[in-house]
Amino acid sequence: MFNIATHMDFEGQGRAEKLSRIIITLFGTVGLVWGYIIQQFSQTVYILIAGVLLASILTIPPWPIYRKKPLNWQKPRPDSQNAQSPTDETKKKKKN
Repeated sequence: MFNIATHMDFEGQGRAEKLSRIIITLFGTVGLVWGYIIQQFSQTVYILIAGVLLASILTIPPWPIYRKKPLNWQKPRPDSQNAQSPTDETKKKKKN
């Protein structure tokens, strides 16, 4: 009914991982500095949680920026040898 994309390409996964690491590191550093300035560790945790939530919203869903280079799969080749004659195991099973 709906055509909702549920995948990322390989390079998109790399971009998403790099972006999430940058966001979480940035928010963690800012939170640590801010928490030290006001002497409240809870503020550090809140800022870090906000960074994790932002990184999750930006990187978990398969946004179009993560689907720019899809993989082109090869078409399967017909296996002519196995398609025409059954294997030895199949022959043995048929006899029993």
